[in-house]
Formats: sequence, C-alpha cells, structure tokens
Amino acid sequence: MPKQSKNLTSSKDPSIDLDAEFRNTNIQEVLDKLDRELIGLIPVKTRIRETASLLLVDRVRKQLGLSAGAPSLHMCFTGNPGTGKTTVALRMAEILHRLGYVREGHLVSVTRDDLVGQYIGHTAPKTKEVIKKAMGGVLFIDEAYYLYKPENERDYGAESIEILLQTMENNRDDLVVILAGYKDRMDKFFHSNPGMRSRVAHHIDFPDYGADELVSIAKLMLESQNYCFSKAGEEAFGKYIRLRMKSGHFANARSVRNALDRARLRQANRLFSGTKKSLSKNDLITLEAEDILASRVFLEGSPDNKPKTKKTD
Repeated sequence: MPKQSKNLTSSKDPSIDLDAEFRNTNIQEVLDKLDRELIGLIPVKTRIRETASLLLVDRVRKQLGLSAGAPSLHMCFTGNPGTGKTTVALRMAEILHRLGYVREGHLVSVTRDDLVGQYIGHTAPKTKEVIKKAMGGVLFIDEAYYLYKPENERDYGAESIEILLQTMENNRDDLVVILAGYKDRMDKFFHSNPGMRSRVAHHIDFPDYGADELVSIAKLMLESQNYCFSKAGEEAFGKYIRLRMKSGHFANARSVRNALDRARLRQANRLFSGTKKSLSKNDLITLEAEDILASRVFLEGSPDNKPKTKKTD
C-alpha cells in the first residue's frame, strides 16, 4: 500500500480574519483619499490596491510563521508630468506605514540637484544626508534618469547611484525608494544601470488624462479654493483644455493648475475694473467664460473664438 503524503493543514490550524485585518490597518481610508484626490487613473489605482493586498497577505502570513522573505518594495513610476505620481507616492508611503513596512511613513521628494555634488567629495555627503532624512519612510526621486550622465566623464551621478544601490539592498526593511520620470528615459536608465533594475520590482505607468478628466480636475481644484465655474465658464474651459492639449509642453494637471491661476487673475482684474462696485459672494467665487477665453491659447489655436478683450497667457 503506497504511503500517503502528510497533510500540511489540519482542523486545529489557527485562522485569521483577513477582512478584520484590512479594517484594523485603515488602508481603506488611504485608498478612499486617493480616489478623492485623483480623477481617473484606474490602472494606477488598481495596481496600488493589488500591491496593498499583497503586502496585507504577506503580513498575515508572517503572523502564522509563513514568511517568504522580505518583499521587494522599491518602485518605478513612469508617465508625463502632472499625472499624479507624487500624490500616489505620498499615499503609498501611508499604506506602507499602516502595514508596518516602514517606521514613519513620511515622503522625501528629491531631484538630481539634491543628491549630486558639483565637485569631488561633495556627492557622498549630499546623498547620505538625503537618505538619512528619508530613512523609515519613502524616498521619491523625480526624473531619476538625470542621475546618470555617461557622456560627461566628470559627472558625479554614478557615485550617488552606487550609494543608493547599497542602501536599497542593505536597508530594505527601513527605506523604500520610488524612481519617477518619463517612461522612455526610465527604460534607458534601467538598461544602463542593471543593478538598479534588479532592485526595482514594481513598475507602474501613469497614463495621460483625457480632456473631460482634466475639466473634472479643474473643478476639484477650484472647489478647494472656494471658486467655481459658471456654466459658460466650464464650457469655455473645456474648449481651452482641448486646444491646450494640442500645443507643446502640456503637463496634465500641472497645466490645469497654471491655467486656473491665470483665470483667477483675469477674474480679479475684471471685477476690479468693472462698473459693478457692490459684489456678491457669487461674483467673487465664479469664473466666467470671459476669464477663460482671454487666454492666448484661443488666439493661437482658434481665431474664430477670439474675444474682444486683451489676450494674455
């Protein structure tokens, strides 16, 4: 008679309520915050939820003595400017903290200038000081590919990369590094730095926003500043966005924020120079179509929409 294999489980094995663990960590609060802060980005939010689920299950497994080794948490966020990479990094730091993967959960956001020195002996202290500030949390390096400049023999970026690699390997339980930038440039960066590529397990691509999503983002931004569009103002802003997206150097939500700042300037000038001296609360909070249509974007992109007022940026 063949020998039967030993059963790895039994009726006496302990059990854990995964839903209760999820509630106790309050991760849902962070995910809800992310939904409120960022319009769209469904693929990104899905990946963040999947990552949170993986880490929650890993945490539960440890409680039952089922450790599979420390998971690799270093990440790469790729996408165009203004697609929410920094905001997602901030919320990821919160999730990691609530799950116990980092001690403090703070985010330190830097660029090449914060890490790389201008002369011999300057880079190592700068990089180590930044790492010291980020320890126990998340280090977010924007436009990380600028760390590597092989065409410049006197560049000190390679020294910073070497220190980062050592830290990412030796301090995986106390620091998470997120690299960010344009996808094509990050791909080239990883190709040139295989050591960095091998340490980054999670790659998340941030898509550009659509025009309707950008209008919704604009409305959220205005609401947070106690402003709003009139109906005509919202329609004008939708036209503005569609024209602006066709022009160069468009930076998604960042460009939306800049456009709203200029619209508020035009609104203030309109109210101050207008004949109406007694202003209601509605007057003060509402951006009208003329505040949007005065943008030079309409002059450059659609002459038929040219208003009679003076054009500005």
